[in-house]
Order: sequence, then structure tokens, then C-alpha cells
Amino acid sequence: MQRRHFLTRMWQAGGVLIAGAAAWTSLDFLRPGEPTGFGGKVRALPPEAVPETGIVEVPAARGYLVRINGEVRALSQKCTHLGCRVPFCESSGQFECPCHGTNFNRAGEYRAGPAPRGMDQFPTEIGDDGLIYIDTGSTIEGPAPGGESIDEPPTGPSCTEETHG
Repeated sequence: MQRRHFLTRMWQAGGVLIAGAAAWTSLDFLRPGEPTGFGGKVRALPPEAVPETGIVEVPAARGYLVRINGEVRALSQKCTHLGCRVPFCESSGQFECPCHGTNFNRAGEYRAGPAPRGMDQFPTEIGDDGLIYIDTGSTIEGPAPGGESIDEPPTGPSCTEETHG
């Protein structure tokens, strides 16, 4: 009887050790890490790579980087009207929503169309590696229609003229 009791206790102790080891190694999987990719911080490029005029698309952030009055801003690609992707039109030098015709200047400020405000922005920071990090987990609501912070009228024909003339 003693031998049987001893073996039972050993099996129980072995089971407890295996369960403890499984729980210990599972903690690494259960512990939330720093979010990366869309919804977290997206690593972009050095601030010097953002031109004074024009834009830089950052697909992983679903946004654009622009330099306005020396400051780098990250704009969301999503239209504030119904959420369509708003591309930058090289010929006009502004953002033009192909869905319903809203236009935004290069700073993401409202110009015309059904959108209630300018393009939303993402906070940015410069990392220890000297690169811009875009926090796509936070959104700064776009500015209300009104004055524009940059004086850049359209530079040419609209890309959506055929659709919304």
C-alpha cells in the first residue's frame, strides 16, 4: 500500500510541475506587447525625407506625411465624410475624395464638398533611431471648415473632375 501511495503522490507532483511550466511559458503569449502596424505605432522615415511641398504616403499607417510650415504632420487617408480613401492628386496639388468630391489642401484642411471637417491626423514623434513614428492608435480630429494655414491654391486640373465636375 505504501508503494502505491508513493507513486500516486509522484504522479500528482509531476502533473503540478507540468501545469506550472505550461502556465509560466504561456505568460509570454498572454502579456500584451507594444502594438505595431496599423492601430499602434508605425515606423516611417527620417523627418528630412518629408519634402517641403508634396506628400509621402505611408501605407502601413494608412496615411500621409506632409511638411507644413516646417512641421511634419501625419494625415489619415480616410475621408471625414464617409470614410473613403482620399488620394493626393499630383496635378491639382490637393487631396481629392473620389467618392463624393470633397477636396482638402495639402495640410488636410477642408476646401469643398460634403465632408464636415478637414482630414484627421495621427500624433507623431521622433524615435531614438531618428525616424518618425506615427501613432495610428490615436486620432486628432481634423480642423473645422474655415481658414487655411497654407496659401496653396490648386496647381492644375482636378483628378476627380470627370466624376464630380
